Amino acid sequence: MKVYIDGSAGTTGLQIYDRLRERRDLELVTLPEELRKDPAARRDALNGCDIAFLCLPDDAAREAVSMVENQDVRIIDASTAHRTAEDWAYGFPELDGEHRAAIEKGRRIANPGCHATGFIVSVYPLVKLGIVPADYPLSCFSLTGYSGGGKKMIADYEDMEKPVNLGAPRLYGLTQAHKHLPEMRKVCGLTRAPVFSPVVDDYYKGMATTVTFHTELLAPGTTLKKLREALDDWYMYQRLINVAPLNWGDPMIDANAFEGRDDLMLIISGNDERVTVTALFDNLGKGASGAAVQNMNILMGVDELTGLNC
Repeated sequence: MKVYIDGSAGTTGLQIYDRLRERRDLELVTLPEELRKDPAARRDALNGCDIAFLCLPDDAAREAVSMVENQDVRIIDASTAHRTAEDWAYGFPELDGEHRAAIEKGRRIANPGCHATGFIVSVYPLVKLGIVPADYPLSCFSLTGYSGGGKKMIADYEDMEKPVNLGAPRLYGLTQAHKHLPEMRKVCGLTRAPVFSPVVDDYYKGMATTVTFHTELLAPGTTLKKLREALDDWYMYQRLINVAPLNWGDPMIDANAFEGRDDLMLIISGNDERVTVTALFDNLGKGASGAAVQNMNILMGVDELTGLNC
């Protein structure tokens, strides 16, 4: 199986390469440094592989897709470009059998966004089960390490003379127009977008995405315990998603606790009136490269944990 990573020098591409380089069931197609951005060389590589990962900005990802003329090439796009496109499978197999089947037979797979992963993993089942109304006024805040910001942000944070403000948490996406919001709303079937507050902090990687609920606005009879049981039942047979015991981590949850891992833990905390659901994972693992490799494994029909760090 020939695999090509278009954008292999970026953070996500490098992380995918790290997970694939020791595998004996794959042949990695690489380009010399001087041809890495050459259109003709990229076109040949894209059409000569079996599976292509796109680790590119949105416009470059769309351009790469337009270069693919070989109908047998399967594409896994890590950009935002195709996450709400009707003819692309959304690469989150744990959501339900329909999503997994679409990945298994798909030719075009859109890898979920990192913040979106943490939101959707908590909200999707609860909407499907009728516990959370589709018009619920959802609120979410999401802590992430600086590696999710790409090479420039990484360089800024790792500069020995960085300004003092980079040593504190920094809120962004303040206009409520974050690029992950469309997929969060569409995939979960929401009639209104959530209020979403992403936060970047001075640590390399790891993510804690928290959604808040007032139980009086949920399905009648919803309690802290019942909400946890619903999520535990939904993900019972999923190997990369675990649901922690109630109030796990109390009094504190460390956002970088899953650094270097490709699995995810859901933590349900609070009381019978106010509940938080926190998804704890690595923004470069289940939030990006790990999820992309998992989707490739499913496409190939091999164990989905192959090459992953769990």
